[in-house]
Amino acid sequence: MKLRIKRDKLFERLSSSVLDTGLLDQLKAYKQHGSSTCYDHSISVAKAALYMAMFLPFRFKHEQLVRGALLHDYFLYDWHVTRPEKLHGFSHPFTALTNAKRDFSDITPLEENIIKRHMFPLTPVPPRYRESLLVSLADKYCATKEVFVAIRNKIGSTAFPRYSRAVARALPHTLAYLFAMTIAFLPWT
Repeated sequence: MKLRIKRDKLFERLSSSVLDTGLLDQLKAYKQHGSSTCYDHSISVAKAALYMAMFLPFRFKHEQLVRGALLHDYFLYDWHVTRPEKLHGFSHPFTALTNAKRDFSDITPLEENIIKRHMFPLTPVPPRYRESLLVSLADKYCATKEVFVAIRNKIGSTAFPRYSRAVARALPHTLAYLFAMTIAFLPWT
């Protein structure tokens, strides 16, 4: 519990450079997974990635991790309604990066890699940095959780109460394990 409080205070400080501009508020208009908006999803991913970074025994660039996570889905359209020319899952990281570079002139190479590679392995080139991989894993964790919440809300919270609690408990540990294994086997710069 104390780690979450510490994470929330750190998140508040590190996210201000993006959140205070008000540009991310545009994401509130677009649905993401289930009933969550792109804005809610981006906040969840940034907090989950920061939490994992604080928990894992590796050094991370926390500010760039949070900024990249907040902007990872900055594609600015509703993919449920507006169908891009290419499949959304493959193309939206590049649209998000284009929009982020346009609206935030100080995007670093690390933040660029976070945004561009967060859909790995759907996009075949792996993340270059630990932070990029962590955001990719946090994105999958949050998306899975949001979908399960939407399903639970649709069919009723009493249908599978033990199953949903078990999934919620096991997912962070599974992602941390996958992250540690990837760190061990991929060449990092």
